Amino acid sequence: MVAPVAVTGAAWSTALGHGLGDVWRRLLAGEHGFVEVDSPHRLRNALAAAIPPPGDGPATRLRRLAVETLRRALAEARLEAGGPGTRFVLGTSLGAWLDEAREREAPLHAWADEVARTVGAREMPVCLSTACSSGSDAILVGAELIRSGAAEVCVCGGVDVLTQSKRLAHSALSTMSPTRPRAFDARHDGMLLGEGAGFLVLESMAHARERSAPLLAVFRGAGSANDAASMTAPDPAAMGARLAMERSLSDAGVAPGDIGLVNAHGSATPANDRAEAEAFRAVFGEGPRPLVFATKGAFGHTLGATGAMEAIALILGLREGVVPPIAGLEQPDADFPCPLPMGRPVRHEERIGLSLTLGFGGFDTALVFEVPR
Repeated sequence: MVAPVAVTGAAWSTALGHGLGDVWRRLLAGEHGFVEVDSPHRLRNALAAAIPPPGDGPATRLRRLAVETLRRALAEARLEAGGPGTRFVLGTSLGAWLDEAREREAPLHAWADEVARTVGAREMPVCLSTACSSGSDAILVGAELIRSGAAEVCVCGGVDVLTQSKRLAHSALSTMSPTRPRAFDARHDGMLLGEGAGFLVLESMAHARERSAPLLAVFRGAGSANDAASMTAPDPAAMGARLAMERSLSDAGVAPGDIGLVNAHGSATPANDRAEAEAFRAVFGEGPRPLVFATKGAFGHTLGATGAMEAIALILGLREGVVPPIAGLEQPDADFPCPLPMGRPVRHEERIGLSLTLGFGGFDTALVFEVPR
């Protein structure tokens, strides 16, 4: 087991608001952020989890959302962006580049460079795009930079915004629900898109202790895999998700039975839900099985931001000793192997949890966090 990494700050921007506590209370109340969003295209569903007001074009909006959220994460950690040894790792699914021709003329990392400069970073950022796993992979990379000694502080996560091309693509793929997302429900029929941003501030434990930083959680480990099964569909045997979780447990130095809480990908597409159920069954076996919750029924599927936003939700769930009900869940799939919170928040006493993200192209990433007792 390698040295743990301190989580000293977090911030998100969601369709339910921006404050960690305020959004968490709305999640616990079972609220969602879906509203009708105009489109020039005929879609399976006009609903999306938008952050008001819509305002500028997607590329400008993405930059603004990233800057605002990064500044709040740094403020919570009581840090300056330009501090020595501070690096930024920023992820997105690059949705704006399909809609705005001027973006395609610039390098794919130009947006991240601009965002980092705007918040006052000294170093050039690391920019990555691994589809829906971008936010999770940014956290994985940030933690590795700290563990290797390449950085003392990493601000890492993801951002994505609603775009016409993304909505049209998911409508055409039939991954978009014609009704509402119902993760792990017998009636699940797809997801709905959202937009948002989520960033964590990670520090070496020594650096955090030296400056008496607030400790939100401890990053224990991560694992990733690619099942290479399809450009869009997960491997039905869930080999990628299984490997990602098993590798994260090994990296964290914990056993499956130590995981008491899981924030699932929970996209509510039948293929993804079945794959996650298979992965949880394989990894947790016949031993104690964790309480599994999911937030896409409230936030929408925020693509490159979703892994980071769900990592924050997992940390809050561990810290508060309660998880929100899965929005839309009314008739749990009889084949799902783990307990699910339905209809009301569920209290627990767990301290170690796992967040799982499944991305298009087979990008699967699992993150393990612990909160101090």
